[in-house]
Formats: sequence, structure tokens, C-alpha cells
Amino acid sequence: MAALLVILGIIALLVLMAISLYNRLVKLRNNREQAFADVDVQLKQRHDLIPQLVDTVRGYMKHEREVLTEITEARANAIKATTINEKIAAEGRLTTALEGLKVSVEAYPDLKASQNFMDLQNEISDVENKIAAARRFFNSATKELNVATEVFPSNLIAAIFNFKREPMFELGEQRAAAEQPPKIQF
Repeated sequence: MAALLVILGIIALLVLMAISLYNRLVKLRNNREQAFADVDVQLKQRHDLIPQLVDTVRGYMKHEREVLTEITEARANAIKATTINEKIAAEGRLTTALEGLKVSVEAYPDLKASQNFMDLQNEISDVENKIAAARRFFNSATKELNVATEVFPSNLIAAIFNFKREPMFELGEQRAAAEQPPKIQF
């Protein structure tokens, strides 16, 4: 009888441990999704500012249509993206397109002197800084989830309930450009 109680106790302990590990994985997944929701709020603000920026720039850059078209298309794709991974890829493309605009703007001194353009550029710079902070928080939440899905014994529960390694929100090729401080010239 005592052996049966010990076995039942061990089974109960293992079940409680499995439940605890499962609940931790769910919490980590939800933290990651909440962190991306914070990123998404900043991305929405960025998407709302882009048409204003494009309209302001369009008057000065009549022959730079491909740059403006790329930004507009990248923004549309970013808005259409539905999953976290699709949004990460679309935002990478949009970041690249915005970098192309920054390079093109250098050739237009009148545009750089325009108060509307400067105000928009400052707003976008502020939003980009907020996106970077939110992305760091998202990547931290993703790292925590990824570690939990890979370490023993939670990796056993993760495998059973299909928790998997999730991608970070990285800049990829744009990392070097993004790490440069924005240049604001007067």
C-alpha cells in the first residue's frame, strides 16, 4: 500500500510539473505576442506617417518615382501582412525602402530645408526609435520563449504541445545602416 502511495505521489508530482511547464510556455508565448502587439502599434504609426512623407517629397522629387513607388508598395505589403513572421519580413522591406529615400533626399537641398519635411522626418525618427525599443522587448520575449522550448525538461512539454523556436525581429541587411544615428542637418 505504501509503495502505491509513493508511486501515485510521484505521478502526481510529474503531472503537476508538466502542468507548470506547459503554463510557463503558454505565458512566454503570450508575452511574445503582447510584445509584438507593442511593436505593431509603432509600426501602424509609421505606416500612417509614410503617406504624408511621400506626399511632401513627391513635389520635390518628380523624377524619383521608383523610390516613392517602392516605399508605397512596401508599406502596402506591411499593412497586408497578417502573421508575425510575415510582418517581420514586410517591415524589413519597408525599412530598406525608407533607407533608399534617405539617400535620395540628400540630392534635394530645398526639400531638406522644408519645415514640413523636417517635422515629418523628426516624427518618423521618433517612431523609428520607439520601434527599435519595442523590437528589443519583442526579441527579449522571443529569446525567453526559445530558451524555454529548448532546455530540459520544458523542451519535452514544448515538443508534445508543438511549441517551437520562433524567429527574432532582426534588421538583417539593414543592421549597419540602422545602427548609424540619424543625420539631421540644418
